[in-house]
Amino acid sequence: MTTESTSRVTDIEAIHQLVATVEHSQRNKDPEEFLSLFHSEAIWTTAHGKILLGFDAIAEFTRSVLPAASWDGEVSYEVAHVLFIRPDVAAVKVTQTYRSAEGESRGAPLYVVSKQDDGRWLLTACQNTGVVAD
Repeated sequence: MTTESTSRVTDIEAIHQLVATVEHSQRNKDPEEFLSLFHSEAIWTTAHGKILLGFDAIAEFTRSVLPAASWDGEVSYEVAHVLFIRPDVAAVKVTQTYRSAEGESRGAPLYVVSKQDDGRWLLTACQNTGVVAD
């Protein structure tokens, strides 16, 4: 395996871990863990279309809604596809599933992530899209 392909495998593993941490933070309704995943100049669009520009706006929103989230059930996030735009930027398609006593709902987030100088991958430009059942 070449150094380049080894590096790509390491990056893909790190991106999967980033998404696993998103899942963990959501399951535990932990805003600080979730916020630790964001670039300081990140853009986030919620499933309902609210646009949040920059870490401060994302933090204010997250701290007000995540701990008080009324859903009671299980949530999972799975990486469906990773497209490297550049070696340090990737588009990550995620499958999001909420399961509760009332049933199941789905989301299809797109996370654009960027690799930092310290090697960490951070959420940089994200769109959380709800999936309407057919």
